[in-house]
Amino acid sequence: MADANRIALVTGANKGIGLEIARQLGQAGIFVIIGARDPARARSAVEDLSSQGLAAQSVRLDLNDHASLSAAAETIRAEHGKLDILVNNAGIVDAEDGPPTRSSPEAARRILDTNFVGTLAVTQAMLPLLRQAPAARIVNLSSSLGSLTLNGDPASPYYSARLIGYNASKAALNMLTVQLAEELRETPIVVNSVSPGYVKTDLTGHHGFLTAEEGARLPVKYALLGEDAVTGRFVEASGETPW
Repeated sequence: MADANRIALVTGANKGIGLEIARQLGQAGIFVIIGARDPARARSAVEDLSSQGLAAQSVRLDLNDHASLSAAAETIRAEHGKLDILVNNAGIVDAEDGPPTRSSPEAARRILDTNFVGTLAVTQAMLPLLRQAPAARIVNLSSSLGSLTLNGDPASPYYSARLIGYNASKAALNMLTVQLAEELRETPIVVNSVSPGYVKTDLTGHHGFLTAEEGARLPVKYALLGEDAVTGRFVEASGETPW
């Protein structure tokens, strides 16, 4: 793959909003790498994109298997030499999650291990490749449920959504965005948290107000930011989200 072509890795991209992000990046001329735990599902996603004339491949990537992250990074390094875009989309919910008085602590640990620790690990694994790109972009798929301000505001529509494990995982992800953006501020790499909105996917039980295609648009916009890119922001479709 020639250096002139931009390369994107989208984690958890075999279905839902991740697949739509991959599709829209492909439509923008980006070579897309589908990161997924299940190789068969990843291949199916690549076939889906390829059938539309989009350039794509897949790598096995499991946020709870850190060896798989190193192996994926080595595959990308060997084949492309760099990474221009990292979209940290992979994440989970857990049926045993709930309000602080009732949530299973084990469920909270599972969610945090994937949504925060796993995202930190894959970002660290890919940073050497992102540094090889002229102006890399990291997009962390967050949620307004991760806003401490909104969680404490009785007037907020998110106030009653008390899922201590999930909400805490997105608040922790936002901390990653803030700290990493500051750590990389003197580099061309920018890092932002993007809340796609309430999207109809498997993750939400197909409840929600937006299609996966609609929910993918804002993350894709931030993945494709140009020279005047902002960094260290938390945004949703209506504008900036309070931390």
